[in-house]
Parts: sequence; C-alpha cells; structure tokens
Amino acid sequence: MTAHDSAIAPRPVAVGGTALAALGVLAFSFSFPATAWALTGFGPWTAAGLRGVLAAAVAGAGLLAARVPVPDRAHWPGLAAVAVGCVLGFPLLTTLALQSSSTAHSAVVIGLLPLATAAVAALRSGGRPSGGFWWAALAGAAVVLGFTVQQSRGALSRADLLLVAALAVCAAGYAEGGRLARAMPGWQVIAWAVVAALPASVLAAGLALAAEPVHVGPKALTGLAYTAAVSQFGGFVLWYRGMAAIGVPKASQLQLAQPLLTLGWAVLVLGERLSPAAPVAALLVLGCIAATQRARG
Repeated sequence: MTAHDSAIAPRPVAVGGTALAALGVLAFSFSFPATAWALTGFGPWTAAGLRGVLAAAVAGAGLLAARVPVPDRAHWPGLAAVAVGCVLGFPLLTTLALQSSSTAHSAVVIGLLPLATAAVAALRSGGRPSGGFWWAALAGAAVVLGFTVQQSRGALSRADLLLVAALAVCAAGYAEGGRLARAMPGWQVIAWAVVAALPASVLAAGLALAAEPVHVGPKALTGLAYTAAVSQFGGFVLWYRGMAAIGVPKASQLQLAQPLLTLGWAVLVLGERLSPAAPVAALLVLGCIAATQRARG
C-alpha cells in the first residue's frame, strides 16, 4: 500500500460509519410514536416486557443461524450494562413516561442523550474530546433542551423524572455498546444483550399480562412489532456499527437530530402540534452536528 493509499483509506470507513449511525438515529426516531401505538392495546409493563421477548427471539434466531460462539467472559460485564440500560431500563422507563407525557415532550430525553453518552464514554475510556467538540455538543444539547422544554412550558412531572432516569441508564448502555462494537460485530453486541435480558423480559411480560388489560388491535400490534424488531434490535445493529467506525462521542452527536425527527413523526402520525420555533431549532441543531463532526474527538 502506498502512502497515498494509506492517507485516503480511512475516509470511506468514516463516511460509512456516519451513514450507519445516522440510519440508526432515523430508526430510533420513531420509537416513541411506536410506543404510543403499543400503549393503545397493552399496558406499559406488558409492552416493555413483550418488546424484550420478541427482540430476543429475533436476535436469538440470528445468532443461531450465524452459529455465533458465546462471547468471552471479559465481554459479559459490558453486555450486562447494555442489557440493563438499553434492553430493560430505557424501554420500561420511557414507556411508563409516555403514559402521561406526550411524544413531543418525551423527546427531551433524546436531546440530552448525546451529551450524556459522550461524557460516559470519555469517563469510561479515558479519552479527551477537544474543547470545540464539547462546546458544540453543549450548544446542541441546549438548543434541543430549550426547544422541547418550551414545548412543554417548563413543567416538571413524574414523567420527567422517569425520562431523566432513562437518560442515565441508556447513556451507560450506549457507551458500553460502542466500546464492545470495536471488539465484536455490532449486531452481536445487541443480540447477546437482548438474549441476556430474556429471563427478566419473560418475567415482566408474564406478570404484566396477568395484571394489565390487553386490547389487541392493528395499531397496538404494529407499534409493538416496531419497538421489538427495529427499536430494540435492528436500529442498534446500525447504531453500534456506526459508533465502532467513527467513535462514540462523534456518533452520539448525530442523535441531536433525533428529537426533531421524533417531533416530525408526532405531527405526521400522532397529530400533535408543534410551535413555529421547530424549523429554527432544526437549523441550529444541524449546525451543531456539523461542528461536532469537524471537531477532533
């Protein structure tokens, strides 16, 4: 390989990683509307439990078909963090929050998630993103937070506390998943995590089905299917591969666009109304994303 080849080789990887992470964000952006659909027919504990069970069935089938060996013992603490944060904690806490909070308001947690993920990743790995990166990340988080809080008129509720807790556990799961995706394929990271969480998912679903009413309909089934197949598995396959390629801090900043995408889905699918500030916030967020991508992470 020539020096010229060596200089240009990383570029396609970075571009591909950014595209994969962006597709993951797009997939995740519909998670809240899909959860709202699922809640039309299932209780929150039932919806969260069945989501994990169905995702484990898809992931387990993939692992068996590919004859993937059991991960090394050293990887299991990280996989446990992904299972607790991304498979159990975040889905349950956000589903409970969406019982009393609108999709638009709940998107505030996504606005803060990129900054929290980058911070956890930096603490976990000892990395030091540049000052420009952090300023751009803080600015983007502030724009998203200000916009979504303005939408909800600054009210704090039980749902807000649930969303903050979801933010904390998900950031840890994202950071650990991104780290593990450098040592094993990203789809295997989330696949083993949902399989590891299967006993807890089965227990939650079984107990909830006996206690919560169920009204099965097309919208509820569609929402449940999306959260299981895409939000809980397919989106993570793209997301972790993208993070492995371009790094956790930079990939996490692409999620600054996720609340605005979710707000768009809320209008198109759920009929919620947004303020005229949405286009302005979208432009500011896109500017912050561009700044973080140029900054040296």
